[in-house]
Amino acid sequence: MAIDPQLLAYYRRLADQYSGRPVPVDAPARRARFAEVAAPSVADDPDGMETVDLSLALPGRTLAARLFRPSGVARPRLIIYFHGGGWVVGSHETHHTVAALLASDTGCAVASIDYRLAPEFPFPAPCDDAVEAVQWFAARRAALGLDPDFLAVAGDSAGGHLAAVAAQQANALAGDDLVRAQLLIYPVTAPVLSSESYRAFADGPGLTRDEMAWFWTQFIGADALARGAQTDDPRIHLMAAAPARLPPASVVMVAAHDVLRDDGLAYADFLVRHDAPVITIEASGMTHGFARLQPDAPRAREWMRRAAAAFVDLLDDA
Repeated sequence: MAIDPQLLAYYRRLADQYSGRPVPVDAPARRARFAEVAAPSVADDPDGMETVDLSLALPGRTLAARLFRPSGVARPRLIIYFHGGGWVVGSHETHHTVAALLASDTGCAVASIDYRLAPEFPFPAPCDDAVEAVQWFAARRAALGLDPDFLAVAGDSAGGHLAAVAAQQANALAGDDLVRAQLLIYPVTAPVLSSESYRAFADGPGLTRDEMAWFWTQFIGADALARGAQTDDPRIHLMAAAPARLPPASVVMVAAHDVLRDDGLAYADFLVRHDAPVITIEASGMTHGFARLQPDAPRAREWMRRAAAAFVDLLDDA
């Protein structure tokens, strides 16, 4: 199926807006451009949504987080959300509406984490932040008025990568299923840029192969990227080793027109091969980043509703 016409119209407007303007070359400039691009897609919160900004005091640093809580839900279950942006750009501001809609669609509280960004804080800093943010919230669920017996993770793109790392690492450290479920939205899963989807959609829209190579380089360095499939650290290549302890339930959603499509499908297959229940959704007509474009494209909104519904169906069994 062809790319959704409203997404194509969005990309045409973006191309017209930035025509003749230089492409940002360093991380600060890319962050500024991404924030500028993302701002028009931040919508008003759904009715009945309560938000509060939190500070997570972790060893040697403090992370910001934003907690979205549907009003009228007593002791809601908690989803910890990690935003996309190639480990380099993005924040809980750029992904505010993604988290707010996820909270509304699932009836769960959603904590969106501002983890440290590469290249100033390269691997493993973002992974460490993800794991320790999960542990911080796990220890404070009751105090925050949340369900003390449930915790899930979610994320899009590089945030999906961090969510998967956090789920495995936090569960291994706890020695039990601390993280009960994960929702991974077009996740990055391996530093391998030679899949069929990387070839088919190398020029985007939404994300290009060259952009993804740049993001990986900022995160792990050129030498580690060159090793690609030979990388043996499962915090980089999610399928490099037998998993430490997978969450009991997963939803993996990929975009049909995305360089990362095969990343997500490969990870879903990895989960199946290790006896971890998973629902895989391929969003037809969608491109990379569509979760952030729900206010711009009704079909993007509908696919995210479907993913949330599938996730909720799993939660009672997780």
